[in-house]
Amino acid sequence: MKSSSTVLPGFRLTLAFTILYLLVIVLIPLAGLFVRSATLSADEFIAAVSAPRVMASYRVTFLAAFAAALINAVFGFLIAWVLVRYKFAGKKLCDTLIDLPFALPTAVAGIAMAALYAPDGWIGKYLAMMGLQIAFNPYGIVVVLAFVSLPFVVRTLQPVLQDLDKDIEEAALGLGATRAQTFWRVLLPHVAPAWITGVTMALARALGEYGSVIFIAGNLPMVSEIVPVIIVSKLEQYDYAGATAVALVMLLASFALLLLVNVLQGWSARRMRA
Repeated sequence: MKSSSTVLPGFRLTLAFTILYLLVIVLIPLAGLFVRSATLSADEFIAAVSAPRVMASYRVTFLAAFAAALINAVFGFLIAWVLVRYKFAGKKLCDTLIDLPFALPTAVAGIAMAALYAPDGWIGKYLAMMGLQIAFNPYGIVVVLAFVSLPFVVRTLQPVLQDLDKDIEEAALGLGATRAQTFWRVLLPHVAPAWITGVTMALARALGEYGSVIFIAGNLPMVSEIVPVIIVSKLEQYDYAGATAVALVMLLASFALLLLVNVLQGWSARRMRA
């Protein structure tokens, strides 16, 4: 008779710990946003989340996060492909550097980027000669968000590419398919779910980033101010209800985004099985 014992405790005990952990770490703090926001009337809530300065910060935050996610969707795929499919000198070093944004404090990343891309920085001074300014405007936000969210795309794609048999691609090419046809019809269906997951995780990471952005954005109201800066500003003014109202909007937007991605992943999985 096959034993049903496991290394970890039984189902009921582990389930109880799982629910308790989720309650304490996730659900109760998030519920606090709803409770605190409920102290505002409907008109006060709408006024808090739709003020011109707040609306401008939504635009900057979402556009910069989407731009960074799209950049990483392309270059993250290329980096993952190179690290998986090719052997070259310094490969292990490159693979290690991918995780640097995870280990590096975000404030350090922001200061480093600001120093590099400032008008008198090592890179910024040459861009300034061409009339381009990266630091202290929305372009700087995109650069630093692309930096901090890159590992999510690369690390999500790498295992999938490692498991993908190269013989499938060689067979498609041998049957007369072009490189483009092989990519769209053979490679993409296999990596699409992981690719979507990685890009979404990068987008979610970018939406909530604060520490690295404040040093390079300039934080100019209506120009380069992100939503986390608005929230912190309201907290410093003891406007806790207004801060939680803005945070609640970001929470609902993130939840809607994750829900959409789960739907897309399910659709991609069904297409692969078909």
